[in-house]
Amino acid sequence: MSSGRALSKKFARVFDSPSSSNESESETGDSDAPATDPFENLTIRIDIARQILELRSGGGVQRTWPVSTAINGAGEREGSQCTPRGRHIIHARIGNGAEIGAVFVGRRPTGEKYSPQLARQYPDRDWILTRILWLAGTEPGRNLNGEVDTESRYIYIHGCPDEAKIGAPGSHGCIRMHNEAVVDLFDRVKTGTGVLIEE
Repeated sequence: MSSGRALSKKFARVFDSPSSSNESESETGDSDAPATDPFENLTIRIDIARQILELRSGGGVQRTWPVSTAINGAGEREGSQCTPRGRHIIHARIGNGAEIGAVFVGRRPTGEKYSPQLARQYPDRDWILTRILWLAGTEPGRNLNGEVDTESRYIYIHGCPDEAKIGAPGSHGCIRMHNEAVVDLFDRVKTGTGVLIEE
């Protein structure tokens, strides 16, 4: 079985089966145990049109947060700077225990904490703060493999500067959240949690 098809079947279990088990390890060594109650039935739904992220369980909405998706709209192609659609999973959870406003570059903490002064010093940075949920697509040809691969496009759910405009498109493809919100979400999900992104 190809890796794409294997991942697609694995994802189907995440969304559709209460007995899914997905295990991974983030780049920072934050290892996750296989999903068990209360996490195994959790899924994330991102509504691009409404600029919201829902944490769902058993068909109901547990929590809702405003987000900011790509200013270029929805799309999957490498280099488009669009937010990908379709079924995904959380590939890695990065930043567990980091302070609010911790700066990440290349998924590694820089040791900096975001401030307006730091923003003036690095005006061209795309600020990735506090926590990272790195997404991987599960639908070959749509968001998995080739030029439409979400994971290799480095699409994250992540924190951003407090003054960033949340609730309206503004990112380069990622899903931005307020820092306190992304910590709350991070603490509720596991590697392998399903993520559905829709327009």
